[in-house]
Amino acid sequence: MAGQSTGVVEQELELNLVLSPERSVPVAARLSYGSHDPFAVYVTFHLDSGTPVTWVFARELLVEGTFRPCGQGDVRIWPTRSGRRSVLCMALSSPAGDALLEAPLPTVAAWLERAHRLVPPGAELEAMDLDGSLAELLA
Repeated sequence: MAGQSTGVVEQELELNLVLSPERSVPVAARLSYGSHDPFAVYVTFHLDSGTPVTWVFARELLVEGTFRPCGQGDVRIWPTRSGRRSVLCMALSSPAGDALLEAPLPTVAAWLERAHRLVPPGAELEAMDLDGSLAELLA
């Protein structure tokens, strides 16, 4: 299910959490991008614990990762194939542990295209309300 409200582009999707080369489990997730935070993408994982987990990282990192391996440290992204499917691998590391997830690359690419229509690459600073943010800080 895809959604788009004023200034926000979201996409519900199912990722695969890779447990071993032979085994993975599905994980429901939501991609979210908003003009209020134009440099960042949000990936929220809906886990069995009942408490969603959200990772935030640069939109540019996700875009580059759809074409070639990129990232270092906590977030690494690269395109590959899983059988006959094109997938986007996301390796996430935190003090709580590491996770390797596979997302359907065509779904992520289509969502990124919608995010680019909302805020074109290079126009992020124009989308930010710097005057409003400054006024809030000074209030």
